[in-house]
Amino acid sequence: MGTKRGLLTDKNGLPLSVVLDGANRHDIKLLEAMLDGMVVVRPVPTKEHPQNICLDAAYIGSEEMLTERGYVVHIRPRGEEKKELERNPNFKARRWVVEVTHSFMNRFRKLLVRYEKKTENYMALIEFACAIIVWRKLIPVHQS
Repeated sequence: MGTKRGLLTDKNGLPLSVVLDGANRHDIKLLEAMLDGMVVVRPVPTKEHPQNICLDAAYIGSEEMLTERGYVVHIRPRGEEKKELERNPNFKARRWVVEVTHSFMNRFRKLLVRYEKKTENYMALIEFACAIIVWRKLIPVHQS
């Protein structure tokens, strides 16, 4: 049985929440668990400082639940961002931040293929990898 990781990051790619489930589960089923499992206390959104959430097309249909939680929802299919980048060279794709964090997690060889039988052990390794990612982003080793 495969495992799916649901990952929520901030705009800098720092992991805020990780959820595990079977690989056959759809992403939208993990959304509420990811939002409820954030390790950082979420500040209250205001009109001056709204909180955005950027998702891909798999999350279409969750807009109402997210707006009730106080998020400004941005759901764009992958092709739209590529077209916008061709029209506007200064455009920065928001959704790719989480893809980079997934790539960082896949560089931990222990996580790439799951050998742990217990979910608790695998989740502990993922949380440890998230802590290392945060540590590396906040305290850069090589100063240029």
